[in-house]
Amino acid sequence: MERKLKDYAVLMLKGMGMGAADVVPGVSGGTIAFIVGIYDELINSIKSINLESLKLFFSGKWATFWKKINGNFLFFLLAGIGISVFSLAKLITWLLINQPILVWSFFFGLVLASTWFVSKDIKEWKSWKTWVAFVIGAVVAFYITVATPAETPSNLLFIFLCGAIAICAMILPGISGSFILVLLGKYFFIMDAVKTLDVVVIAVFGAGACIGITSFSRILSYALAHFRNITLAVLTGFMLGSLNKVWPWKEVVETFVDSHGEVKPLIETNILPNAHVPEAVVLMVVGFFLVYFLEKLSAKTPVR
Repeated sequence: MERKLKDYAVLMLKGMGMGAADVVPGVSGGTIAFIVGIYDELINSIKSINLESLKLFFSGKWATFWKKINGNFLFFLLAGIGISVFSLAKLITWLLINQPILVWSFFFGLVLASTWFVSKDIKEWKSWKTWVAFVIGAVVAFYITVATPAETPSNLLFIFLCGAIAICAMILPGISGSFILVLLGKYFFIMDAVKTLDVVVIAVFGAGACIGITSFSRILSYALAHFRNITLAVLTGFMLGSLNKVWPWKEVVETFVDSHGEVKPLIETNILPNAHVPEAVVLMVVGFFLVYFLEKLSAKTPVR
């Protein structure tokens, strides 16, 4: 069944949700893709960009190429992601600095609900393999959230590698590509490039992302097709382990001065609730029920 115009409008909105999540270091756009029911189609569409489809493009068979890579789906989804990233980069970074508890509270509820709903898709919880995969995912994600950010170079080769690495995390539910950039010491560098429209940095980072996502999507697609329960268990573990990063109440233990002379947090530790508790609880509930609503909506709308 072909998508109608309203379906593509909804798809663009889903892309905007993914883009908004990807801007936040701690929330994965892959999580949003999963809960709005487009994750498998996204992975398979990206996987279809290969030598075979590229031959169609360079031989001038553009209509066949577009159909083979599910071009309409990717175009409207990427358009939504792009609109969200470029329009929300300044707002999200400002909120993370000025209202961090409220921002993290909303996303804590969102990720918590996402963990629950993804786990419901696992059919073999009685298998020890499922539990081992779940624990491994949780431990790996938790370790990533407590890892110390590195001081890294800003040359274009490293920016290319950052794009390739971060994009892999961005399509994994529970592991944030933005947080990987934090660990690589390049989150605020890339955000500044987006805000100032530094074309060179954006282009190099984007090239790395294209190479990384087309390669990694094949691995992920194969895993979902042949080891779906174990793969979902790992992804659920990723989400659960990442909750450590999105805990709203934090204490800054180390800062750094960026290229503009602004002092920004480098290393934070979680603490007990000490401020904005009522507002935070409300936003957690809002985030949780937003996921609940999206999950029910996607369940009623079959993926075409």
